[in-house]
Formats: sequence, structure tokens, C-alpha cells
Amino acid sequence: MVGLQSYTFMAIAMAGILGNSLGGIILSRAHPRIVLVIFTSLLLVQLAISFATREDSLGLSHTMDHDPPKKSVLDSIRLQFSDLLAALNDNNISRPLVWVIASISVVPILSGTIFCYQTQFLNLDPSIIGMSRVTGQMVLLSLIVLYDRFWKRISMRKLIGMVQILYASSLLLDLILVKQVNLKVGIPNDVFALCFASLAETIATFKTMPFFVLIASLCPAGCEASLIPFLASALCLSSIVSGFFGIGLASLLGITSGNYISLPLGSLLQCLAALVPLGWINNLPPSGPIVEQDRSMGGRKRCGRIQRADKVVLNFHLP
Repeated sequence: MVGLQSYTFMAIAMAGILGNSLGGIILSRAHPRIVLVIFTSLLLVQLAISFATREDSLGLSHTMDHDPPKKSVLDSIRLQFSDLLAALNDNNISRPLVWVIASISVVPILSGTIFCYQTQFLNLDPSIIGMSRVTGQMVLLSLIVLYDRFWKRISMRKLIGMVQILYASSLLLDLILVKQVNLKVGIPNDVFALCFASLAETIATFKTMPFFVLIASLCPAGCEASLIPFLASALCLSSIVSGFFGIGLASLLGITSGNYISLPLGSLLQCLAALVPLGWINNLPPSGPIVEQDRSMGGRKRCGRIQRADKVVLNFHLP
């Protein structure tokens, strides 16, 4: 269902606001170990509820009445994997997917180093950094609402290009804090961190949402359970690679817990790296797909045929 992704991100942002707010309140009144136990317990309760909930209880209609008899687990995995490969062979899917993964991977993230600088060198209270996540989630929720209302009609190539430039610019906020430019204009460090410490992360999260919408609109019937989780997993992997590059950059520049002299250079290199993906932004569609909401639900369609004439009409062709 195209459009559901926006509401999903809205729910995640609202949950982030609530979770980070509660975390900040509890952290200010309890020992960190108690906070860890509380949140671990909540995750275990959620896991138990997920295991105990049957799919039939969700009221989902059975749409595959003409499916063949149940296959073994191995056959199902093999079938889903072949469907995934067939979908990834479609350039309209693979090229945007490769772009968003690469755009995250090439940026060396210094978030851990910045956190140490804020708490050890500037002596900011960690709760300030935690509450900055609330500010970031509020900004994310606002961006998602604006996208759902207005921006989804903008050319995807143009929208993602502007978001990428904005993301690169937000990485320079760390440079402002390190150089203490904020103090020169009368903004205390704690206020600056509360308002802007999570802005870059927020923009990076928002950047992925249009890709989920695009992939969901192009995904052949029957491939949703393979392609969407593959995209989410690939984004997680790209974030891990970005973190490793950040560690390597910090080591290369000689940034340690007692030496932050090269941190401004690291922030500048982050910004420049975030601009690199604009060089291959032509891999993104110049405009989004027009989805005709007539998705046949009677019977499974194999992804290998990639027959989408009855559900998606594309108004773009990748170069």
C-alpha cells in the first residue's frame, strides 16, 4: 500500500518523541542501570507479545485462495530469494536502492567522537544530548507531514538533491560547536546542543523515507516481504559501514579523548563526503511513479515476470 510508509514514519517519530522524553526524565531521577533494566524489560514484553499474537487475530483477509499447497521452509526461502533477485534486476528498483545505500556509506560519521567532545570537553550533561533527540524527532515528524502533504509531488531527484545538500550543511553544525562560534553570537553550548545536536541524524533519517515510498510503489506483487526488509537491512549495513569509516577517519586525524584539535577538519571532511553522492544523482528517477490503485490480490504473481501494468504506471525512464 503506497502512502503507508509516510504514516509509519510518523508513528516512529511520535514514538521517538515519547521514548526519548521518558528516557530523559527517568535518567535524571534514576541510575543508568535501572534505566537499562526498564527499557530491556519493555523490549522483552514487546517481543513476547509479538510471538503470542497470531496473524489471524489481526483481521487480515486471506487474499491468496488459489495458492498451491504449503511448501517447506527451505522451498519458501528459495522462492523468496529468487523473487528478490528478479526484482533487483529491474534498474528502476536497483539504481535508486544502490544510490541511497552508497550515499550513507560514503559519509564517515563522527557522532561518537562528537558525543565525547560534548560530554568530556564541554562538560555538557548527557541528558541534554538525550533531550536533543526529542527535538530531532519533532523536526522529523514535521518534515514527514510536509512531505506527505506537499513534497511528494516534487521530482524525487530534485527533492533528494536538496535534502542531501541540507544534510551536508547540517554536518557543519558540529564545526560551529567545536569552534565555539555559537558563543560568539550569544548561544550557550547546552542550548545549541539541545537544538541542533541531532539535526543531521534527523535529516539522514528523513532522506530514506522517499525511497521506501518509491520501492513500495515499484515492488512487484508478492515481493513486498522480501524487497522492503532487504532495503531496511541494506540501510542498516550502510550505517555500520559509515560508522567504521568514521572510526578510521578519527584515527587517521589523531582525534582522541584528550586531543580534539583535528575535529574541525573531520567535520569539514564529513560535509564534503556528503556532497559526493550528488555526482551520481542521475541514478534517481527525475519524477516519482504514478500509482494506479488497482493492485490485483487474487493469486500470487511471481516477481520474475515483473508485470506491473495493472498496478503501476511509470512516468519516468532512468537514463
